[in-house]
Amino acid sequence: MSPRPQRKEPTMSFVISPHFLRRALLADAALSGATGLLMLAAAAPLTGLTGLPEALFRWAGASLLPFAALVAWLGTRERPARGAVVAVVVANALWVVDSVLLLALGWFEPTAVGHAFVAAQALAVALFAEAQVIGLRRAQAAA
Repeated sequence: MSPRPQRKEPTMSFVISPHFLRRALLADAALSGATGLLMLAAAAPLTGLTGLPEALFRWAGASLLPFAALVAWLGTRERPARGAVVAVVVANALWVVDSVLLLALGWFEPTAVGHAFVAAQALAVALFAEAQVIGLRRAQAAA
């Protein structure tokens, strides 16, 4: 009786792809840009819905657009500069910390929708930062 052929477990080629870091950067850029445009274009309605100040939406939205452009540019490089990616990860981490502090310290009185909005975007940003760190580690290991 011949031995049974070994079955290969499926791999997550996206996660181990050498392009993972670039994809994580481009996804971050797309969501950051879309969120920035939303915050700028709909600051007044978002204020009514979330209980957060209109100026906060305008400032945050305006700051996200150049960030998104930089991150998109990095994502289009064949080998994004490590220092630049680390700066993006740090900026994302600061965004998450600020979001948590905004909710925890009572700087504002957001509605339930406001709490959910801040928490959801903080979670998304944290996941992007984690994906970028994983991508950096994999790129370094492959080099």
